[in-house]
Amino acid sequence: MAEVGDAAKVGAMTVGLCAALFAGYRFVSRASDTGSGYTVWAHLPDVTGVAPRSRVMVSGVQVGVVDDIALADGKPRVDIRMRPEYPLYADAAIGKRATSLIGEYFIVLTPGTRGLERIPDGGEVTHLMQDATFESLQNQLKDILLDVKGITKSLHDTVGSDTGQKKLESVLDHLASMTEQLDKTVTENRENVRATLESMRGISADTRPELAAILANIRDVTAFVKATTQPSDPGKPGGELRRSIERVDRASASLESVLGHANSVAERIDKGQGTLGRLSKDEALIDEVEEVVEGVGDLVGGLKRTQTIVGLRSDYNFLANTLKAYVALRLQPTEDKYYLIELVNDPRGKLSIEQIDVDTTNPNDPPHYREIRTVTTNAFRFSFQFAKRLGPVTGRFGVKESTGGLGIDLHLLGDRLELSQDLFGFGEQVTPRWRVALGYEFVRSLWLLGGVDNLLNADRRDYFFGLQLRFNDEDLKTVLPFSGNAFGAGH
Repeated sequence: MAEVGDAAKVGAMTVGLCAALFAGYRFVSRASDTGSGYTVWAHLPDVTGVAPRSRVMVSGVQVGVVDDIALADGKPRVDIRMRPEYPLYADAAIGKRATSLIGEYFIVLTPGTRGLERIPDGGEVTHLMQDATFESLQNQLKDILLDVKGITKSLHDTVGSDTGQKKLESVLDHLASMTEQLDKTVTENRENVRATLESMRGISADTRPELAAILANIRDVTAFVKATTQPSDPGKPGGELRRSIERVDRASASLESVLGHANSVAERIDKGQGTLGRLSKDEALIDEVEEVVEGVGDLVGGLKRTQTIVGLRSDYNFLANTLKAYVALRLQPTEDKYYLIELVNDPRGKLSIEQIDVDTTNPNDPPHYREIRTVTTNAFRFSFQFAKRLGPVTGRFGVKESTGGLGIDLHLLGDRLELSQDLFGFGEQVTPRWRVALGYEFVRSLWLLGGVDNLLNADRRDYFFGLQLRFNDEDLKTVLPFSGNAFGAGH
């Protein structure tokens, strides 16, 4: 039984020792709980003191271990295995920090801003933390000691000499005199100093809220300046304010170049060189240009004021059983006058009278006689009349259907009812042609017409009924300045 008890004790001790070894391994192992994590890597300027399996910390919490350290493209590369529950984001930063003064370091991380894109498995940490290292502190301390050594040497050279000691004694004498005078002054004005301090204490208590508000405003201003000068996206150089300043700088350079060219042009103009220079110096040329500009202005102003009224008309002649068509253009520069141009297609043709003097040797005819022929041709008739209005009456004079003629119009009911009379055809027949027509605008721009033609000749008298479309065509104004060239080219 004693042997069984000893064996049980040995077995229990062995199991306990194994459990303790396993627990110690779990406690000491720096790679625990990272087997199912992810890896990231980064380039560091220096990895002195960092060993594989070193801890990787975030705010004092271990989040991973150093998996490997190697040299890639001439730069130290550190591979880190992270625990899966600690993600890193796009603006994460990496650095190293000393654990003691003997030169041992561990890796530190800042996880970045939550909400940005996460660094994937195998991704790179691109941002570095600029922390002070022991080497940099040593270098700074060395520089400080050198400065102190220089100061002490200068003091030794200055104060250690006889002249320096005399000057120092003089300074100390003056200092003792000043302190004695200051003590007397303070003693004599102690009450005034106390009252001044009390006033300053009260002022500081009263202005404390204002100072807090001023400090808050300064904090807001510095935050705004930082936001405008720093890049909005990682990896972009400069912020919005810096880019704006660069754009202003480029614009000022462009403006300086433009001003240089403008200065050169102004010098040429001042010297009378070029077209503008001659124009600014030659008074006669200036007068001619002003006259041309005034003429163009009068022409353009006249065209702008002119109304171009187009009339399309068709009449049915009852007795002749024919249709008569009119195309009219009224150029009206003012309300009380206009020029009427009209093209007429009359089925009865254009009537003309020819007088022929004949000399003949025919014995059956007189040696000299005259023939008068009336010729009717199928040609368009043309009208061009000048019209002037006085109140409700408009008088017209000129060419009417290719013969001399005149007319008179009476306007009633707000110019919607017109009574027109035309007298023309002098020389075509024994009595002139007298036409009377009555028109009414029953729909806007659409007129209903009726009347009697050739009222004085019973054998040629006829009655007609028709429709006319009359409207103001504004676009026709743009064609008028070129119509003379078109007619000239046609001739």
